[in-house]
Amino acid sequence: MLGKLLGAFVGQRAARHVSGVNDTGGALLGMGAAALLRRLGPVGLVAAAAGGYALKRHYDKKHDTGWSRRSRMNADQYSGA
Repeated sequence: MLGKLLGAFVGQRAARHVSGVNDTGGALLGMGAAALLRRLGPVGLVAAAAGGYALKRHYDKKHDTGWSRRSRMNADQYSGA
């Protein structure tokens, strides 16, 4: 029960940073995620984390405007690297 409450709280806080999801929806998603992760076990937790990381990398590459890459290149030129 404590895990569901904690998941609901974290989901509600995370929903404030996502457009299209209100506090109640985030709380429900967080509560469901806590129950799902409990059923998946440790291997499922690692797989879910790896999948989330891969999805984030794919999203970032798809929506990359090149500004961050250019900034790093300019910083390398000035640092002498």
